[in-house]
Amino acid sequence: MKNLENLQFQKLDFEGLQTLVKWAEDEGWNPGPNDAEIYWATDPDGYYGYFHNDELIAGGSIVSYNKQFGFMGFFIVKPEYRSLGIGRKLWYQRRDTLLSRLNDDASVGMDGVIAMQTFYKKGGFEIAFRDERHEKIGEEFIIDQNISPIIKDDFDSILEYDKQCFGFSRPQFLIPWLKQPDVKTFKYSNNGKLEGFAIIRKANKGYKICPLFADNSTIAEELYKACLNSVVGKPLYLDIPVINSDAVALTQKYNTTYVFECARMYYGKAPNIEINKVFGITTFELG
Repeated sequence: MKNLENLQFQKLDFEGLQTLVKWAEDEGWNPGPNDAEIYWATDPDGYYGYFHNDELIAGGSIVSYNKQFGFMGFFIVKPEYRSLGIGRKLWYQRRDTLLSRLNDDASVGMDGVIAMQTFYKKGGFEIAFRDERHEKIGEEFIIDQNISPIIKDDFDSILEYDKQCFGFSRPQFLIPWLKQPDVKTFKYSNNGKLEGFAIIRKANKGYKICPLFADNSTIAEELYKACLNSVVGKPLYLDIPVINSDAVALTQKYNTTYVFECARMYYGKAPNIEINKVFGITTFELG
């Protein structure tokens, strides 16, 4: 049994965050090669961990979006330190530290794996909806004429649309997300009006859609086809909110393969989001 009486709870530097992302890669969580840099840009004060004898042994995110909303979806303990109560202790300390960083009426979100949902409920989180990850190999499709790449002039309208689907403004995250290397972006515009968009980022295995937001199922399908067309022969992952029946129907129509699931959970009041426009969430780690 390891002697873990002298755990030190500390804010992580960028190197510490990189370590957590590497652990996530080792666990098969399939992060992207640019995730650490973008997470850091989103909130450099948003990552904490436990140190034992100057060694980082566990950590996670407690990201604040302008003090209006928090997200603590990224949480990992080094394998040899699991089942010792460290994760439980760190989780509560992260939750309370994040709440102290937010406005009094702010809520906190997370995506919890099935095995941990009962624990998270005891910690004050309630399930809002289930998320399922689906995989499909990219293939060629004819692209709708209303679809084009997102350019810098689109950023304001993209940010506004994202706010409808996420619940809060997050330019500190979304602008670096759109600018990352190897990113693929698609917007659906009709008579100059933005009616949906999708972003694809490279992952360690294949590619992830992150997110897929659209006014309706027809537009979502056209954007999904554009995404598949951009990664022909490569695995493409889409994380759907099961509460959106049109998102479920999309995966059924394209015979995707179910990978795993978790649940979006909230501490406090759930944000006001247009879930019918959410066909693929952005990330399990930052919301």
